[in-house]
Amino acid sequence: MTSPATFEQQIFQIGLVRKLERWLTQMPHPSLVVEISSTHVAAARWGSGAGDLEAFAAEKIPFGAVVPSPLEPNVAQPDEVRSAMRRVFGRVPGSPGLALLIPDQVVRVFILPFETLPRRADEALPLLRWRLKKSVPFDVDETVVSWMRQAGREGNLEVVTAVARQRIIREYEEILNSLGAGSAVVLSSTLASLPLLEDRGATLLVRMSGKSLTTVIVQGANLCVYRSTDMPADAGTLDPQAMLDEIFPAIAYHQDTWDTTVDRVRVSGFGQREGIFQRALAEEIKCPVAALAESEAALTMGSHAKDLMHQDLDALVGWNLNAGA
Repeated sequence: MTSPATFEQQIFQIGLVRKLERWLTQMPHPSLVVEISSTHVAAARWGSGAGDLEAFAAEKIPFGAVVPSPLEPNVAQPDEVRSAMRRVFGRVPGSPGLALLIPDQVVRVFILPFETLPRRADEALPLLRWRLKKSVPFDVDETVVSWMRQAGREGNLEVVTAVARQRIIREYEEILNSLGAGSAVVLSSTLASLPLLEDRGATLLVRMSGKSLTTVIVQGANLCVYRSTDMPADAGTLDPQAMLDEIFPAIAYHQDTWDTTVDRVRVSGFGQREGIFQRALAEEIKCPVAALAESEAALTMGSHAKDLMHQDLDALVGWNLNAGA
């Protein structure tokens, strides 16, 4: 089981986009990555090159088997999830020290302004916990916290902070442990996908997983907006207007803060209805809209990696790119 201290050092250490500065020490980068979501479990083993896929497997899980939440128990049907994971490991053998990707709703992400923040982790952590107390709906003393620094538009200090409840992370880790595997790195699936975004101008990522919609805006190497929201339906029946209503505040905030508009939009997780959502976004935002699989980074990768992305398994591919972050 990954200890809280390990999680604190690793969840953001990959970098948000390829040129984002690392912090703390160099992290391990397991070639085996596993994703547990509300709809499926999957694993990919990568070779030494970007997009060099050696093995892959995915299995659907029953509706309600995993119910992502930052507060309540997540793994409602552990036997079903374990059974699906066992079948995946039958094709892509599991091992200790893998990378584990968990649902976005489990990990809350904040961009906090600071005048100063101590460099020593043991001095910075109490300050961050104090700042987070009014922002998270749970006791911050029961959480793991990770952070990195970035410079805001005016050169001011911003601290990108991730927080999650220890006991919820352990639910996902226990599935792996019961099958003789274990995690060396734990992070949310959208954070794993971010290296696929362009690192120039402003890019909006609209990513759907189950009923969760995650909205991200990066400005060059800066994370400007990150929010994950439970929607009334999944991508198969969601009204595009509901998606637009959710992302408009993020776009407005970015425009007010950075005094610039979004240059491009990348979308993922909308399945067969992706075209409908792309057209809705293009109409409203008036900029190029394309699948995340069509990003500049994705286009440099091999056909196997692209196939995963077209199956809305971009987090597995993004993890592979993190090796060069």
